[in-house]
Amino acid sequence: MTPRSESSGSHPKKTAGEKIPEQPTAAQQKSAAKKTAVPKQAAARKTTAAKKAAAKKTASAQSPATKAAAKKAAAAKTAAAKKATPAKTAAAKKATPAKTAAAKKAVAKKAAPAKATAAKSTAKKVAATKTAAKKTATKKATATKTAAKKATTAKAAATRTTAAKPPAKRAPAKKAATGKAPAKKAAPVQTVPPEMEVAVSPAVGAADRERLLGGTHHDPHSVLGAHPVPGGVAFRAFRPYALSVTVVAGEVRAELQDDGEGFFSGLLPLREAPEYRLLVEYEGTVLDTEDAYRFLPTLGDLDLHLIGEGRHEELWTALGAHPTIHEGVTGTRFSVWAPNARGVRVAGTFNFWDGTGHVMRSLGSSGVWELFLPDIGEGELYKFEITRHDGSKTLRADPMARRTEVPPATSSVITSSRYEWGDAEWLDRRAQTPAHEAPFSVYEVHLASWRPGLTYRQLADQLPGYVKNLGFTHVELMPVAEHPFGGSWGYQVTGFYAPTARLGTPDDFRYLVDALHRAGIGVLMDWVPAHFPRDDWALAEFDGRPLYEHEDPLRAAHPDWGTLEFDFGRREVRNFLVSNALYWCEEFHIDGLRVDAVASMLYLDYSREAGQWTPNEHGGRENLDAVAFLQEMNATVYRRVPGVVTIAEESTAWDGVTRATHHEGPSGFGGLGFGLKWNMGWMHDSLQYMSHEPVHRKYHHHEMTFSMVYAYSENYVLPISHDEVVHGKRSLVSKMPGDWWQQRAGHRAYLGFMWAHPGKQLLFMGQEFAQGAEWSEAHGPDWWLLDPGYGAEPDHRGVRDLVRDLNTVYRATPALWRLDTDPAGFEWIVGDAADDNVLAFLRLDPEGTPILAVSNFAPVIRQDYRLGVPEDVPAWHEAVNTDAARYGGSDVTNPDPVKPEAQPWHGRPASIRLTLPPLSTVWLRPA
Repeated sequence: MTPRSESSGSHPKKTAGEKIPEQPTAAQQKSAAKKTAVPKQAAARKTTAAKKAAAKKTASAQSPATKAAAKKAAAAKTAAAKKATPAKTAAAKKATPAKTAAAKKAVAKKAAPAKATAAKSTAKKVAATKTAAKKTATKKATATKTAAKKATTAKAAATRTTAAKPPAKRAPAKKAATGKAPAKKAAPVQTVPPEMEVAVSPAVGAADRERLLGGTHHDPHSVLGAHPVPGGVAFRAFRPYALSVTVVAGEVRAELQDDGEGFFSGLLPLREAPEYRLLVEYEGTVLDTEDAYRFLPTLGDLDLHLIGEGRHEELWTALGAHPTIHEGVTGTRFSVWAPNARGVRVAGTFNFWDGTGHVMRSLGSSGVWELFLPDIGEGELYKFEITRHDGSKTLRADPMARRTEVPPATSSVITSSRYEWGDAEWLDRRAQTPAHEAPFSVYEVHLASWRPGLTYRQLADQLPGYVKNLGFTHVELMPVAEHPFGGSWGYQVTGFYAPTARLGTPDDFRYLVDALHRAGIGVLMDWVPAHFPRDDWALAEFDGRPLYEHEDPLRAAHPDWGTLEFDFGRREVRNFLVSNALYWCEEFHIDGLRVDAVASMLYLDYSREAGQWTPNEHGGRENLDAVAFLQEMNATVYRRVPGVVTIAEESTAWDGVTRATHHEGPSGFGGLGFGLKWNMGWMHDSLQYMSHEPVHRKYHHHEMTFSMVYAYSENYVLPISHDEVVHGKRSLVSKMPGDWWQQRAGHRAYLGFMWAHPGKQLLFMGQEFAQGAEWSEAHGPDWWLLDPGYGAEPDHRGVRDLVRDLNTVYRATPALWRLDTDPAGFEWIVGDAADDNVLAFLRLDPEGTPILAVSNFAPVIRQDYRLGVPEDVPAWHEAVNTDAARYGGSDVTNPDPVKPEAQPWHGRPASIRLTLPPLSTVWLRPA
């Protein structure tokens, strides 16, 4: 540590053999005489059984001012200084190596100042020569406890010199029921020879004292702890509510003087700062602990440089709370970015939520505050107490907390992971094929309500098996990052680095992801970097001023959700978010991030009227900062995590959402760099079509075909997500017109059309078995519909069986996914049969092998319906028919292979005649 210079005092640090050329003035000596505490040293030795008590020996530190030195100082001082006499003098006697170990006694007398109460003490001094090097070993001392016998001190500052780095060691601190320190063997502590002794005040100066008490000190380590000063080592401790503080250093044991308001100090005649511990006595207990203010910073220059540059890709390893071993001592290192704070302190269960005595230090211009607390470990709760620019204080949860309390509690929790992964095979395999060229069907899940009441580990016993049975390749988890309000479904995040504690610990969440991977199921996660809530214990005006949010209120306030938008133009904020994306992928093995609300990030005028937004530097409406952030995030994630995929929920026609960041498009921007994009246009149009009565659908036929106009402009996912089955939008089956049979038939036909359409598929939980009610986070899917005792159970089970078969055929048919992003993988057979409500198209794999999908969205059977087909396929047979009886349909099928006829149709040389079931989709593949 590098101590700060004192406000007064003139002597730099001297080596053991040097003499101080200039002695203090009489006023300085008088002040020092008041401040220098004479530690009483005693050592109990074992005696024979006949002895009733151990001999007690004390040694007092003598003043270094000899008569000769006093004369030398007088010659250099002013006339007034010449008249001053030293506060006390003493004759220092030196023992020679030839002398025996016989003890010599001397009585040291102290002259009391005229304005102070006389205090007399007699000490016995024992000096024994050990080696020719003239090193003396100090005996272990017992601390005095009566404050009335302590000398009254005047406040004076002294020059400090750089403290020597304490040797690495130390076992964890232990609480003792008594004031006795555990017996320890340590190297002898070297004392200062008499000619080096100078009267120096060890007490904390008035200015530092005020700042420490007020929580505005930026460098407490320069004041507190052990610091070599002229005449020895000054020990200072700030322990509010303590009755006494004793320094234990090897054989030295000295009680510090109580300076009031929790401050303790003392000057020990040592050559350098030793390795030491503190015995802190509180009412009813004594704490044996390391001193937090004797340690060097836990963050290095590289960490601080990267943080300052906004390029620390593993920010979670630098900031936050981390149990660790620092300089040989077990504890927790705390660090937080709060550049506008006047001071930061750590409060938690370990200090009864009073952070007064745990003041953090500011690490230069980085804006980072840091403190290592010995003996603090996992499970402890904590927050940061921040003193704002106006002097007010705020208690904040850690933005980098990796674990939190269960809401509505808001504290951060110290944690570390011990989880051992078992998904190495999965991680190796996922990087082999890009997501857009692989089968990709997604089951969207809200974990807290999928099976209400289950924990992460309990979900791991049920969810992987269920999803695997249905044939989905992935699950997508609605946001699992910690959020205070369950009704937000996780989309208003306060703990960006912590899985929600509602369902278990971070390692429990790892267990769930691992279980899904071992079942062959990828894990996607909704990620919310667009905005955050205004809770006064979280990110909003974190250090007293806008920090994570934009400083312009018009740019900061999200107009739709009452939240705050991130300031994407600030490099530290971008770093916070980019690192967060990596954190979920690397620490929790997440296979993909679905980025929420991308459109609200990209446009400055999103949901804003004229006058409520300011154009960018080019006069446009694009948020250039957000564009740069998304490009950086995607480029970094794809570079560092092989096989991962990022997915954008972007509801506009922004050019190049899934284009590479280095490829510039017509708009002049490089691509955003996402792997996939939700096709919100297809979702909206197709659901709008299905909601019409069949008799009216011919007037809306374009709503089912328009998607193919732009199908290859991006890499798409076709989403039927939670957003489409809540807030009065009704469940998927309930969107369908007609009676219960027609609704279920329309539901099945729509799913068949969706799985055959170019793009990946996503289906929200409950829709796989045609739940009739809207989803509610309070009770989740209506699983009782699948109870065999329920009369309509076959209807719901049939839809679920269809979803399983669609996934099975889909995964086994490369034509349905290999060329999802290539126009060569799709051919219309008939796209304009509006009067018939019929759509037919081919999907092709790279070798040209086709599968034929035909949808009849009319509630009538169409016999001998002729369709043009390729002439090189000798016969077709049904792979899927959504009207099959096992799915709850009317069982109108084409059981036999269908052979083409040489009659041209739909511009093709051959054709087939099919029976099209009512409200159905049929897949046919070459026989």
